[in-house]
Amino acid sequence: MDKRVYLLTIVSFVVGMVELIIGGLLDLVAQDLNVSLGRAGFLITVFSLVFAVSAPVLLTLTANIERKKLTLLALVTFLIGNIVAAVSPSYNLLLFARILSAASGSLLVVLCVTMASNVVSQAYRARAIGIVFMGISASLVLGVPIGLVLGNAFGWRAPFILICLLTVLSITGVYFFMGKLEARPSIPFKDQLRTLKEGKILLAQLISFLFLAGHLTLYGYLTPFLKSSMHLDGTWVSAVYFIFGVAAVLGGGLGGVLADRFGTKQTILSVLILFAVTLFSIPYTTFALPLFLMIMIIWSMLSWAITPAMQSYLIEVSPETADIQQSLNNSALHFGIAFGSFIGGLVIEHASVEQNASVGGIFILIALITAIFSVAKENKRAVNNEELERVKQL
Repeated sequence: MDKRVYLLTIVSFVVGMVELIIGGLLDLVAQDLNVSLGRAGFLITVFSLVFAVSAPVLLTLTANIERKKLTLLALVTFLIGNIVAAVSPSYNLLLFARILSAASGSLLVVLCVTMASNVVSQAYRARAIGIVFMGISASLVLGVPIGLVLGNAFGWRAPFILICLLTVLSITGVYFFMGKLEARPSIPFKDQLRTLKEGKILLAQLISFLFLAGHLTLYGYLTPFLKSSMHLDGTWVSAVYFIFGVAAVLGGGLGGVLADRFGTKQTILSVLILFAVTLFSIPYTTFALPLFLMIMIIWSMLSWAITPAMQSYLIEVSPETADIQQSLNNSALHFGIAFGSFIGGLVIEHASVEQNASVGGIFILIALITAIFSVAKENKRAVNNEELERVKQL
């Protein structure tokens, strides 16, 4: 494997960390900038929303720029965004910094995947892309506990200073070790969206959106939930997030095994059912920390167990547009993160953080209904194809 793939994985890890790294520090941000928890949570919402929209748009606008040069420009912009975040004296300036980081970060992720697939031979292409996505997945899981440890020790700005240092190292690595790579024609965004006209594809993408929305409704506000419902201090909150992160990584591996053994459809439906049950049960476990941790580990593992099955299912549903669907699914995931964190903020503002789990569970139930319709459509299509093949053979 070309060692430059690992450099690009580090870049994707650094970019991914920024999205949720502030999630465990919402109370500190809210207190320091004198805003409500809901407004602090909007910093996650706006990042995910801009991230979801920017990638395909910026990729089209920068289609003719040499890839190494574009990567360095995006990294410098990303660095500026995080420097501004680290020194922001006001909420509005921090919000602007999050928008700048999200836009440049979304482009960087696409560039990392593109460059990784081009620096290796055809035989290693899928593996290289998988390694880059592992960096993104690991950052989303580990970003919060890393941010918590630094934030509780040195203040909420400390994680952004770390991001700045890592970004400088990434710029250095790309400048010295990545070769020039000419741009290739990209698929226009309107052509990508046109594939969603098929009901089976739209339903499949909707599952990912609803699942992440339900998950982030609680996970985006887990710190205030732990402090309010269980009266845990900063040390214990950090420990909970660390346990969550380890379980999530293990869950991703387990999800791949389950999808291979029982099939993508069965895995998706089973995970959604268990995930809904878990979310609805969480508020009733807060009286005992060991019981809560047991349920939380299941919740964490399930949150990533569905990912391998969903990626495979998208390929099954539309093999002819598999590349486009993977790209659109990335946008669907981030739209889900944005929507979930937004809804979670509204619940806190108008009810209490204790209600977030139940509201999140409702979204998972809707995702389950969507999945049932999607699987039914796909099964019907498969049966029709089999009958058509049988007629041709006759």
